Amino acid sequence: MWTCPKCERNFKSTNQSHMCTTTTIDDIFIGKPDDLLLAFDKILVGVIDWEPCSVGASTKSIVFTKEKAWLIVRPMAKELDVKFYYPEVLNHPLIKKTSFFRNSYAHHIRVKNEYEVSDEMFSLLRKGYEG
Repeated sequence: MWTCPKCERNFKSTNQSHMCTTTTIDDIFIGKPDDLLLAFDKILVGVIDWEPCSVGASTKSIVFTKEKAWLIVRPMAKELDVKFYYPEVLNHPLIKKTSFFRNSYAHHIRVKNEYEVSDEMFSLLRKGYEG
C-alpha cells in the first residue's frame, strides 16, 4: 500500500494516479440528513476492525481500502449508496443494483437510516471485503 503524501489517502500502487483532495468525511455530510451520518457511523463501526482497512474521503464519497477500494459510501440527498465489489453477481433483496466494473461486479445497497444497517448487510459487505 502507498499513502499519498499530499492527501494521505491509501492506494494499491506507488504513485497511483488520483485527484488529491482536502475534503474530510465531515465535509461530505454537510447539508445531509442526520440519519445518513448515523447510518454511516454504524457502517464504519461495523467494518473498521476488519484488518487491514483504511478509510479516506474522496471528493463526494468515503472510500474503504484493503489492497484496493472494496467499499464506497456516497451520501445522496435522502439515502446512502453503499457500493461494494465482488467477483460474481450476488442476488439478495438488499442489493438494489449491480453493474460490471473492472473484472468485478459493483453491488449497491441503499440505506436511509441506521436501523436499515443490519447483520444481513454486514454479511454481504464481508463478502466484498474478502472477495
